[in-house]
Amino acid sequence: TPRKKYSLGASFDVTQSNIQTVGFSFSGNILTRNIFKGAEILELSAIGSIGASKDPSDSKDQFFDINELGANLRLIIPRLFSPFNTDKIVPKYMSPSTRITLGATSQRNIGLDKQTLSGIFNYRWYPSAAITNRMDLFNVQFVKNLNTDNYFEVYQNSFSTLNAIAQEIGYIGATDNLTIPAGADSFLVDVLDGTPPNNISDDQVQTVNNISERKQRLTENNLIFATNFGFTKDKRENLFDNDFSIFRAKLELAGNALTALTRLAGQKENQNGKYEVFGVAYSQYVKTELDYVKHWSLGSKNVLAMRSFFGFAIPYGNSTSIPFSRSFFAGGTNDNRAWTAYNLGPGTTSSTNEFNEANLKLAFNIEHRYNLFGNFNGAFFIDAGNIWNALDDVEDEDAVFKDFSSLGDIAIGAGFGLRYDFSFFVLRFDIGFKAHDPSYKDQNRWFNDFNFKNAVYNIGINYPF
Repeated sequence: TPRKKYSLGASFDVTQSNIQTVGFSFSGNILTRNIFKGAEILELSAIGSIGASKDPSDSKDQFFDINELGANLRLIIPRLFSPFNTDKIVPKYMSPSTRITLGATSQRNIGLDKQTLSGIFNYRWYPSAAITNRMDLFNVQFVKNLNTDNYFEVYQNSFSTLNAIAQEIGYIGATDNLTIPAGADSFLVDVLDGTPPNNISDDQVQTVNNISERKQRLTENNLIFATNFGFTKDKRENLFDNDFSIFRAKLELAGNALTALTRLAGQKENQNGKYEVFGVAYSQYVKTELDYVKHWSLGSKNVLAMRSFFGFAIPYGNSTSIPFSRSFFAGGTNDNRAWTAYNLGPGTTSSTNEFNEANLKLAFNIEHRYNLFGNFNGAFFIDAGNIWNALDDVEDEDAVFKDFSSLGDIAIGAGFGLRYDFSFFVLRFDIGFKAHDPSYKDQNRWFNDFNFKNAVYNIGINYPF
């Protein structure tokens, strides 16, 4: 029976994160099959969401103060769309396809507020039942931050540290506060670019420099023009297979084509020594990711699951850092469950900043899953890993991966979980305890906060790996 030419879909989700107390999202799509008489599929989708990040100190703050709107247009072509004959390179038995996607989103009261435009030209083919190849010939993303003056309102821990230094050295009164943004920005300039106060210490200058560097990196607009290739080998035979392995590898290059074009056009560098396209300094980097998952069936509904991950993004040429959207973070329900998302690392830093990220990541997870009774299952797990800065412009020694000795800064969490299997999805509740905390730099790092008071309680959907 042929499928209908048109399909409509809709969904509703309730979410919770470290950004919002509660959120509601609505999405809908319309799908048109065989639109160009060649089995092509055109899909138009839209999403809208509202959320609450209630600030109890602000009596005028509306409860639903977060919103996001977005739309995507995707065309799927059941062959490699190319001016050249590719049948000898990718035969038809590999089920090649082309996906062309255009998207736009607008976020308000989420971080610094942003608008994002994206476009992807993607090839996929399947040399065997277990192997998937994916190549993004073009993966373009433009991110514009709309409210950079709100930086110290969003990253309040950075502001508190800056404000405390200003009070300690007498830049402001002991009971006064720097204004946002003018006062905080002026203090950064006076310490780093002007004449710093005589009684400020070298450590305080370094702290101010770290805050300034992070602010500049997180408030700049990003233009990413990348090409990447992804390889997946999945030996899982079906959804009920409990003895399998999955290997994923990805390599991404960004900015090289734009560098060639700007130099060919004779374009001059800006005052910071960077080339710009449409007034934005584009990103240039190489990024690789390796991910390996292995499950062993132990019988009687017992499974031992393991995951290892390595990721490294190196800026060069037109960039000295990696865009936030391409960086790595640690912690959360699918990572190291003894830390909340973005709250682990980098390195031995105390994680007092919001949304911690870096360009190097190591992770290892192992979990024993077993049946309790009926659809209830339990698990014991150990999570290890961290993020670091390496070969970029971050100067904070605590955040930098120096050599193999930095492997001693790996954070280790342990815990247990309860899961309920609804057949079509698994509801998961995990409790993670900090077994080895690298933020205790000059103290014993083992089992300092290994208790229920400092545990992290995670709720997730489906298994983390």
